[in-house]
Amino acid sequence: MGTAATPKNKGANMNFEQLEGKWKQVKGNVRERWGRLTDDDLEQIAGKREQLVGRIQERYGIMKEAAEAQVNEFMKTYQTEPETKGRAAGQR
Repeated sequence: MGTAATPKNKGANMNFEQLEGKWKQVKGNVRERWGRLTDDDLEQIAGKREQLVGRIQERYGIMKEAAEAQVNEFMKTYQTEPETKGRAAGQR
């Protein structure tokens, strides 16, 4: 059923586990990307990928696959930011 999409999203899911812990910092980026999400939406999403996909679907009236694609694209751009910032700060 939904197993075909699982391997493709595996890296995004693992990265989302990290985002759950940093959700307060990431919320601003999510809000910037998807401006129709309300503060209540962001609180209920709380860093959970499936919640984010569902809320994007609802607010933008798009198919689940399109919402997942947007989230995956967002995660690709976000994935490199924390590592780069950490290294730039001299962490080693």
